[in-house]
Amino acid sequence: MPLFDLSRGELERYLPERREPADFGDFWRRTLAEARSVDRAVETLPYAAHLPLVDALDVSFAGFGGQRVHGWWVRPAGVAPVGGWPVVVQFLGYGDGRGTPLDWLVWPAAGFAVLVMDTRGQGARARRAGSTGDDGGSASPHVEGFLTKGISSPDDYYYRRVFTDSVLAVDVARSLPGADRERVAVQGTSQGGAIALAAAALADGVAAALVNVPFLCHVERAIEITESRPYAELLEFARTRKTEVSRAFETLAYFDGMTLAAHGTAPALFSVALMDDICPPSTVYAAYNHYAGPKEIEVYTYNKHEGGGEHHDLRQIQWLQEQFAVVGNE
Repeated sequence: MPLFDLSRGELERYLPERREPADFGDFWRRTLAEARSVDRAVETLPYAAHLPLVDALDVSFAGFGGQRVHGWWVRPAGVAPVGGWPVVVQFLGYGDGRGTPLDWLVWPAAGFAVLVMDTRGQGARARRAGSTGDDGGSASPHVEGFLTKGISSPDDYYYRRVFTDSVLAVDVARSLPGADRERVAVQGTSQGGAIALAAAALADGVAAALVNVPFLCHVERAIEITESRPYAELLEFARTRKTEVSRAFETLAYFDGMTLAAHGTAPALFSVALMDDICPPSTVYAAYNHYAGPKEIEVYTYNKHEGGGEHHDLRQIQWLQEQFAVVGNE
């Protein structure tokens, strides 16, 4: 895919109008208050990773609707430093599952503890298996996948449950053994980037955000310029359920990263790929340019949805070590 979106200069100035619902704040305050009224009931079990330099725990907690959400807590082995290990809460790409602790060794090797949150209902097709089901939502028809699941109502929408889980995961991460409650970052790529952006906007105690080629941003534009999945799911929904399209976009306004970005205040590092036809660059810039906190963006001119790949992995490590004053393995 060659360059197909706005020019670099246009992207840097791109600031489309947000369609934030009048009750956006009330909706999320109500949602999170209901979720937090249920005991988190955090459970941890030792996991034999057979890796002498890391400790791993199999974690679960009561997420949206009290449903068990699974994850991994992986940290450098041994006694935590004074104040605890800085924390990364890791969110996953579309269809991915939490896998095993062997998939999540980079952050512990860089001097951080990581909480990997399984995404409810996902992890059945991708390389890594998931462990969390999804019992909530409307029984109304939707296109196979997750983007249109429950889209007729904000209360029923799939990402209401996922974004709430992410906020509760940040709460849980700050309570886990060896965690530094004051140095908590959120991180994700694609769908994970959308979830990280939501957590940065909605969760308490987020000190930094790493938002890579995020999905679910400026969705109305996305489906006008790409037919790639997952956005193709929404296109298929719009083609077959024409009378429900307006209501669907009203729902999406509560979850669009462009809306949420205006409520994020933690320092953030974004990334964008200018040949990305899955999360088009103008949709990423729409969120980035509305982001309310200190921010930087890494631009990968000749890359598609892989973004900066391993190069950006290293950039994130360096950036977060600087933000949290981490030197090596503390």
